[in-house]
Amino acid sequence: MIINLAERAHNHNWELDPVIRSLLDTDFYKLLMLQFIWKHFPSTRVEFSLLNRHPAMRMADLIHIEELKVQLQHVRGLRFHKSELVWLAGNTFYGRRGIFEPAFLEWLEHDFQLSDYHLSVHDGQIHLSFDGPWTETTMWELYALAILDELKTRAQLKTLSEFGLDILYARAKTKLWNKIERLRGVPGLSVADFGTRRRHSFLWQEYVVVAMAASLGSSFIGTSNAFLAHKHDLEAIGTNAHEIPMVMAALAPDDVALKASQYRVLELWQQTYEGALRVMLPDTFGTTQFLRGAPDWVANWTGQRVDSKNPYVAGDEYIEWLKAHGRDPREKLLVASDTLDVDAILGLHAYFGGTLAKGLAPADFSSAADFHDSNKWTPGRRLRLSAGWGTLLTNDFRGCNPNDGSGFDPIGLICKVSTVEGRPAVKLSDNYSKALGPAAEIERYTRVFGTAGLANAPLVA
Repeated sequence: MIINLAERAHNHNWELDPVIRSLLDTDFYKLLMLQFIWKHFPSTRVEFSLLNRHPAMRMADLIHIEELKVQLQHVRGLRFHKSELVWLAGNTFYGRRGIFEPAFLEWLEHDFQLSDYHLSVHDGQIHLSFDGPWTETTMWELYALAILDELKTRAQLKTLSEFGLDILYARAKTKLWNKIERLRGVPGLSVADFGTRRRHSFLWQEYVVVAMAASLGSSFIGTSNAFLAHKHDLEAIGTNAHEIPMVMAALAPDDVALKASQYRVLELWQQTYEGALRVMLPDTFGTTQFLRGAPDWVANWTGQRVDSKNPYVAGDEYIEWLKAHGRDPREKLLVASDTLDVDAILGLHAYFGGTLAKGLAPADFSSAADFHDSNKWTPGRRLRLSAGWGTLLTNDFRGCNPNDGSGFDPIGLICKVSTVEGRPAVKLSDNYSKALGPAAEIERYTRVFGTAGLANAPLVA
């Protein structure tokens, strides 16, 4: 598939080319979580709110609000297609067929709808929220972020001539190829696309995914984007996210129930899903405290996703915890997914996937050739590592603008649970910079969960 991205951008008409083409254009874990919510919390009311982690970027100065409204309204009018529902019903995901219940798929076809939205502008910032039944608000997260990121991209593209657009995409393609080339042929590598929420555009994400699949072979294990997985016959990757423990914590009646809610999430999840779908995300209120208090049965789960902690530290912590519970770490999966780029992917693969020669560090591995040099590295994994490559895979246009190199850098837009049945929602995270919620509630949660293992780390996007 060869798309003339510069020509498409130059002749672009947003009315004919909406950002969201299908309700499947979302991360696969959103569909898994939607079924979980439909099954266990069908009447719970949840609000999602937009937050710009980089307020110096005045989004309302770039994006026309009326254009944003039309894009949001377009998504509200979409419905799941028969072919998409057939794919969800009959495809094999994580080695299992039929993970989506017939009654859920029937509900998707006939009763699923997105809530209304609340949109305003204050001091150059877009304020966007979605309030309603959890089943109607949860899917907005990815649709809203993809729309906002692509409208930002389209605004910047309009500042370039057609020749400038050619240069922009030529530089981005060269950067992408240089990254792919460093990963080609690395033995035992496992990389997936996790880049939907902060992509440059839908077409660019599709271009990247197809290029990765064609170039990396079995090392490219799939994409989190359900639409692209369906369209290109790829594995759909993803399990769950922070919103479930955030909601269940907000619903807890007291501090004791609050502390226990993070494990109640896992109990309900494993009632719903089996096997490889049991990958936990323990950092919502801090990974260290989560592991210290986790019941022994949690060690039976397939693996752990690292979202906000130094992945080297998180991986070592997970290995020691597994050993303490009598489990073999080599059989478990660690999914690294925060601010990854090629250096981190290769370094983590070297650190967890084999034995390094004396005096070498993960940073010494910069290409596939290093992994074929037996004097440097001997395969012999400490655990199974998979890299969920996000923003810097699907939106690394840094320095590509032919005018001054700027304007296309990714920014940290998030759309997270803000209230649950009128109560404030909180996320502590392993990174203080990612904490969410009112100050008084963050203080309360910190008192209940503690601060062990929490640290400050810079945000890429």
